[in-house]
Amino acid sequence: MKNVPRDWDHHYSSPDYIDYTPEPLLVQAADLLPPGRALDLACGPGRNALHLAKLGWHVTAVDSSAVAIRLLREQIAGAAVEARLANLECNEFSIAPDGYDLICDFFYLQRDLFPQIRAGVRLGGVFAGAIHLFDDAPAIRPRNPEFLMHPGELRDQFDGWKILYYTEGGEPGRSRRTARILARRA
Repeated sequence: MKNVPRDWDHHYSSPDYIDYTPEPLLVQAADLLPPGRALDLACGPGRNALHLAKLGWHVTAVDSSAVAIRLLREQIAGAAVEARLANLECNEFSIAPDGYDLICDFFYLQRDLFPQIRAGVRLGGVFAGAIHLFDDAPAIRPRNPEFLMHPGELRDQFDGWKILYYTEGGEPGRSRRTARILARRA
């Protein structure tokens, strides 16, 4: 059963929600590999895709928000970024097996996409991601459990891979506990 989707077009229409600062974990992941092909899932306006493109990566950036993809296309300016408007939950984009040296997924959880993600990373390639965790703290507003992971669940998705970095917990400036991972396909 799918949930009522958040109105991401409305969200990205507000300048308050536009930030082009790349995820620090993605910056670390990009340092581990020579530039190649990358996939940025649920890319929003493209902060991670744009960072990778500046480093020489060829990036496919996918999001279901037309507003986010428009904002990304306005920023591309000749960079090697293919901005794709596609709803991942409706299977409007398929991850090509062995198609990417790096796949990143920050704060988007679609559990049935993990087999495609694992298959899509080339041998020696890296997955970089961060997903919110269940959190019972009274100050945290409730979230739909379909979009939250259990402790250890993200690490378990990459069983058999070399885990280069894994952490779970809070971070300065973020209210939710998060699982973060860098995993290399061995």
